[in-house]
Amino acid sequence: MLKENEKEVFLKVDNLSKHFPMKKGVLSKQKAAVKAVDGVRFEIYKGETLGVVGESGCGKSTMARLLIKLYEATEGSIEMEGKRIESLNKQELKKFRRDIQMVFQDPYASLNPKWTIKRTLLEPLKVHGIGSRNERIRRVKEILNAVGLNESYAERYPHEFSGGQRQRIGIARALILNPKLIIADEPVSALDISVQAQVINILRELQQEYNLTYLFITHDLSVVEHIADRVIVMYLGRIVEVSTTEKLFEKPNHPYTEALISAVPEVNSEVKKERIILSGDVPDPANPPSGCAFHTRCPYSMEVCKTKRPELQSINEQQQVVCHLYDHNNIIGAMEEKKKKVLT
Repeated sequence: MLKENEKEVFLKVDNLSKHFPMKKGVLSKQKAAVKAVDGVRFEIYKGETLGVVGESGCGKSTMARLLIKLYEATEGSIEMEGKRIESLNKQELKKFRRDIQMVFQDPYASLNPKWTIKRTLLEPLKVHGIGSRNERIRRVKEILNAVGLNESYAERYPHEFSGGQRQRIGIARALILNPKLIIADEPVSALDISVQAQVINILRELQQEYNLTYLFITHDLSVVEHIADRVIVMYLGRIVEVSTTEKLFEKPNHPYTEALISAVPEVNSEVKKERIILSGDVPDPANPPSGCAFHTRCPYSMEVCKTKRPELQSINEQQQVVCHLYDHNNIIGAMEEKKKKVLT
């Protein structure tokens, strides 16, 4: 966990949005737009692991692709170490892509089945003109050892490995350019529980060894609880809560976060927690509800929630929330008081 005086902003996102047009008819006229990411703001501190959680379809993966410019943003800005990414020239953009790498969810689909692991790992070094041939081969062996694979595996093909081994290769490919930030998009969701633990331990060890910063995307809060310093909670393309991991599990503030955490299985717990079941389905992102996007499923919804979109506000130094239950000068305990009023 980073201490307050150690925090240095590495990447800053401001009002980032991605709207995918929906077209209809022979002339393909746009009839609506899916707001996959809708005005998100957050910061990533150097050396930390920032977790991003939420249901499927909440915009986590789209946001990750915006950060590495696989998608162009509809609006908003991204700053890395004080430089706005959208203003980078071709040479600067190439350097940016070297500094931010991604580990994808499906370790098999993200690897070329016709390439040996050696060729897969050599290719980024060639593209960026790093080292001589001997130096590149030496780097491949070094990275394979770093992720717990024998260097002799370099001559094999992806189908010859298990899922956990393939994900280690994906991590090796992301790591080989010595990046500053690694975006891990559901990197363990396709793996068995025992293998998940191994991959998470490798990620933590590599972070210490290579001074890495992580953006760790997952729908599994039990995973993020073990790896993240801070957590962003997303719902329908928007951020609803930002908190340190410890505070989030100790006292979630947003009703949606409450429901997510209530679903996390307890191991050998003497205290049985009540499971919160949300009513209804996630609304259509092409036609989101007015006001607070969560109000159609929220057990504490008020009239103001239906008409006014809440803004991100601080609860304390470690927690921020987007919820009308915390209006009126952010009174500590306001949520509990208003819950009683709403439910009585």
